[in-house]
Amino acid sequence: MAPPPIRLLLADVDGTLVTPDKTLTSRAIAAVAKLKQAGTLFAVTSGRPPRGMSMLVEPLEIMTPIAAFNGGLLVHPDMSSVIEQRVVPDDVTPVAIDVLGAHGMSVWVYRGADWFALEPQGPHVARESRTVRFDPTPVDSFASVSDGVAKIVGVSDDHVAVQEAVDAIRERFGDHVSAARSQPYYADITHPDANKGEVVRYLSETYRIPTEEIATIGDMPNDVLMFAHSGLSIAMGNADREVQRAARRVTTTNQDEGFAHAVERFILP
Repeated sequence: MAPPPIRLLLADVDGTLVTPDKTLTSRAIAAVAKLKQAGTLFAVTSGRPPRGMSMLVEPLEIMTPIAAFNGGLLVHPDMSSVIEQRVVPDDVTPVAIDVLGAHGMSVWVYRGADWFALEPQGPHVARESRTVRFDPTPVDSFASVSDGVAKIVGVSDDHVAVQEAVDAIRERFGDHVSAARSQPYYADITHPDANKGEVVRYLSETYRIPTEEIATIGDMPNDVLMFAHSGLSIAMGNADREVQRAARRVTTTNQDEGFAHAVERFILP
């Protein structure tokens, strides 16, 4: 039997939809336009905050909910209102921050639309500011912003330490949080249901599309959960081998139009 047609594509952003320098190429824009012409819905999910994805809405003509913080915050594409929000349990936040610090990591906290950092000149802050197009709010302590937190991020260029921190958070808190690497240098901690697999489920229920008619595309370990909940999963050529093994298809890298290539080869009739 032929596989069912794909009626919705859910895409990760960094490492997938955009190039390494965070550019949205004309070929990627054209690929999304072809999806629309074919009647296939397009949605995005990312560890970014909502306004860190606002620059994608107009060129891609996104009409579906924006799934920020790996699904921890769902907003309308015009950013006018929150659809759904899942936050880290308040009693977990300070302990999780301490665990990340014990692994030598710089820590960021996202709360609502705001990004807080103890070190505004710390590692990867400048890169993240360019990516999301706004700067963090410097704080002397996270004590005053530790309630209602959407995402905690540990940052380090020691990639082994990043994975060890993720493992330590999982061991310490179990099912009380979701912990995964969103980049080799980022450890993301969110509500347990704030993961990309839940984004697939939400879109399936909202648009009444069976999950086997949903395709997902991504490049990092935090994308594997959405692979598991979709009928067609596509890993980027720049993804780690473990991520590629979790997907049904592998496309080219995000330096070589991997997103557009995947749409043209695996999704469009």
